[in-house]
Amino acid sequence: MPKMKTHKGAAKRFRVTRSGKVMRRRANLNHFLGKKTSKRKRNLDAPTAVVSESDKMRIRRMLGK
Repeated sequence: MPKMKTHKGAAKRFRVTRSGKVMRRRANLNHFLGKKTSKRKRNLDAPTAVVSESDKMRIRRMLGK
């Protein structure tokens, strides 16, 4: 049976830590930044968010992990 292919869109957006958590970047930091406060932009740029447990297995399957 052939190997599973990695979902390249998911591979660019998520990464799996050594402990198995799935990390993602926060949205709303690409454009229209002038109307957002510095505090809001700083908080959006904080270390990546953890994906919810309900989505974790689906994303790991897309990544082939």
